Amino acid sequence: MKDAPGGGGGRVLVAEGLVKRYGEVLAVDHVGFEAMPGEVLGLLGGNGAGKTTTIAMLLGLLIPDEGRITVLGHDMATDRFAALGRMNFSSPYVSLPHRLSVRENLTVYGHLYGVKGLARRIAALADELDLGPFLDRPAGQLSAGQKTRAALAKALINTPSVLLLDEPTASLDPDTADTVRGWLERYRDETGATIILASHNMAEVERLCSDVVMLKQGRVVDRGSPAALIGRYGREDMEQVFLDIARGTGVAAGGGA
Repeated sequence: MKDAPGGGGGRVLVAEGLVKRYGEVLAVDHVGFEAMPGEVLGLLGGNGAGKTTTIAMLLGLLIPDEGRITVLGHDMATDRFAALGRMNFSSPYVSLPHRLSVRENLTVYGHLYGVKGLARRIAALADELDLGPFLDRPAGQLSAGQKTRAALAKALINTPSVLLLDEPTASLDPDTADTVRGWLERYRDETGATIILASHNMAEVERLCSDVVMLKQGRVVDRGSPAALIGRYGREDMEQVFLDIARGTGVAAGGGA
């Protein structure tokens, strides 16, 4: 399968043989996967599995010691700036500048991405993610759930073709989290965006992800759709599959990835 220019009808994101070491610690050990247009790909694993390091390499924040990443047809080692304008990232664990209001933060990021009609874009995001009550409040004064929604709005400001999400509904109440998941589904359907999702919420993974990459100790140990993995391990849901893999107690019929 060939990559279409700019990620057209082919693979939008390709990671091949990624390796990252921190001194003697091998954080990512020859990880590889690909994602297609409109796909929500889950990147799952326990703490220390290599998810955050892998996402940082996909964003160009870390340089792999070995391996290659291609996003939207661009090699991230030599041409990453051509892809970065069409990518974005959200994590509730990465704070927006505290002294700026949510609106000011979105305005700054919108200018960085060259968003046209920026005021309209901010208004649309405020409506979709219910930011209105705190849009003009300093980011440092937000609750945990409000910070999560503001971070997601920042990630969507440039209408990215590739969206990387780390725990996108962390700290949200069940009703708001369900609303956000529905919005992400609509965003994918309307734009054809590719979403890479790291989450510890297995019900969220089952709902959103068409495919899942399971990581353990920096390596890919299995891959498949949530339904395929549940069937392969003879379990009832992805939480049980996750626990089997994390604890090394489960056996996949026919073997894993």
